[in-house]
Amino acid sequence: MPPIIISLMAPFRSFFTAPVWEHVLALITGMVLAPGKRTVSAALRVMGLGAAHDFALYHYVLNRARWNSRAVARTLLTMILDRFLPTGPVVIGIDDTIERRWGRKIAARGVYRDPVRSSHGHFVKTSGLRWLSVMAMVPVPWTRRRWALPFLTILAPSERYNTAHRRRHKKLTDWARQAILQVRRWLPKRKIVVVADSTFAALDLIAAVRRHVCLITRLRLDASLFEPAPERRPGQNGRPRKKGRRLPKLSELLEEKKKRRTKLSMPYWYGDERCILEIMTGTAIWYHSGLPPAPIRWVLVRDPTGVRDPQAFLCTDLDATPVEILGWFVSRWSIETTFQESRAHLGVETQRQWSDLAIARTTPALFGLFSLVTLWAADPKIAGSLRPRSTAWYHKRELSFSDAMAAIRKLFWSAPSFSMSRHPPDSVEIPAALWERLTEALCYAA
Repeated sequence: MPPIIISLMAPFRSFFTAPVWEHVLALITGMVLAPGKRTVSAALRVMGLGAAHDFALYHYVLNRARWNSRAVARTLLTMILDRFLPTGPVVIGIDDTIERRWGRKIAARGVYRDPVRSSHGHFVKTSGLRWLSVMAMVPVPWTRRRWALPFLTILAPSERYNTAHRRRHKKLTDWARQAILQVRRWLPKRKIVVVADSTFAALDLIAAVRRHVCLITRLRLDASLFEPAPERRPGQNGRPRKKGRRLPKLSELLEEKKKRRTKLSMPYWYGDERCILEIMTGTAIWYHSGLPPAPIRWVLVRDPTGVRDPQAFLCTDLDATPVEILGWFVSRWSIETTFQESRAHLGVETQRQWSDLAIARTTPALFGLFSLVTLWAADPKIAGSLRPRSTAWYHKRELSFSDAMAAIRKLFWSAPSFSMSRHPPDSVEIPAALWERLTEALCYAA
């Protein structure tokens, strides 16, 4: 194994035994170099191990070997923050995605709404696995936007699977609560801001995490908002009130022309360089019968041009400003880019494991590989060689994940045995075995 691979993966060495560690290095390198499908067989072929008789041992890394994936996730989070965000609030994005999988042996799969193919007026169902991914939203040196780097990905099985295995079914918000509290335990001294979409705007989730993190989600325009409960009078009988006088719904505030709105210049609003928004904000108690009340700060956003529909957001930190709330929420949109890039360049949805343990490990490993490639590309020894891929007809201003992936692949390919020849200086000597690996990877590329 080339020394550069060993040094880059050194922080994870203590989580594996010596035999398993050698196989882990081979699989990680193979997953980076392999084009197309990210199967164990594809990784072995691109590493020149297609004829290895102990090929089953590489499968054992995923379906049988003992190693703690949660400890690996914690180390990956520590590496991300040490490299990109050593101080300041930590913005954590949380979202679910569907990995399309079919087959009777995929036990945890279910039938879900396909978020990519569906729209507001068109509903598409798909069979697959539902994953809850937790990502660190951090600034990277080669672009102005924050990137979403996954470090913890959790399989959220379907209700059918839990019923068949006689397990208590956990809703997506239950998994989110556990993930958020786990991150809080990993980062006890940092302020944590969790941004999520409307799926996680649940009162029970807010009640469970509001004392530990700042949670920001979308808010329904018809949500029931109230004033805080009045103080109890001395000697007053009855149960304490949970809420006060009902407040107008946010949809009603949009119709009132006398309401004063503040203009705010917001960068990167839905892809625009800069957008002028009209906002209103306030504090309230969000309450629904049978659920715990939630003190929130709401922000109502209106686009004066009418291009975008009005939107509302909630924040559990009552002292946060609208600029901070919207700035934190805007970074959440990088999550969809991470999902797309992981499918396009890391082969998510192309793996073919049937073992329950291998399924639970492979997709989180591929999402974690997205973060590892970003970390490696930001290393000072490698960052100098990063270049955006441009042509005469397309000038790329900022680096993307495909450029970082290409730089790491060049590093891995050149590490083993390329040797520069002095006579003539423009030729390179390539061993026959390495030449075979390169040509096979190119000829069989999907």
